[in-house]
Amino acid sequence: MSIRYSCKKCGTCCHEIPGEGGAKRIPIYPNEADRLITFAKKKGIEFKIIEDLVFPDLKNEEILIITYRIRLDNENQACPFYNDVEGCTIQEIKPLSCQAYPLSLKQVDAFNFEISIDPLCSFVLQYYYDLNSLNQEKIKENFKEEYPKAEKFYKYNKKLIFKIRKLEAMKQVVIPRKINIDDFNNYLRTWKRKDIVVK
Repeated sequence: MSIRYSCKKCGTCCHEIPGEGGAKRIPIYPNEADRLITFAKKKGIEFKIIEDLVFPDLKNEEILIITYRIRLDNENQACPFYNDVEGCTIQEIKPLSCQAYPLSLKQVDAFNFEISIDPLCSFVLQYYYDLNSLNQEKIKENFKEEYPKAEKFYKYNKKLIFKIRKLEAMKQVVIPRKINIDDFNNYLRTWKRKDIVVK
């Protein structure tokens, strides 16, 4: 069965999900964050982000930031660039994670991701039983526009992880594979930040 994805502009992907037990993750890269902050300032939109995927660098005593995420703790508990009429209002500059939706990167571990379908999307829920059994080739076929963007998202993530590993191999950074939560929280409180960006 061939199902062509069509966004319903329902905003499920842009809103906090009540009762989920944790913040919804809309990851954005540092360069995307800069672009959205500039845009929000020009438009007078309150836009807040928080650090998302980070690594402590023991050698330089820095927190290396791979991604931020959009904070959804505003009055509408939603991305500030969403409205009920248009849906997303930043189509031209929206982050890779949003461009790829409802395809997303599922974190396998700290260094690995895979492309999957977000089961909370209204369109996906409508066709859940048909979409749930799709392999990667069928996902690519049914999400023709979104899959290349998800691949771009995936490749960009891989480049960032490769950059971190290269820095480790060159002994420019030291990232622990195991860390005490109290130590990590202390690093988060006291260490300076460094955005990790690739072209």
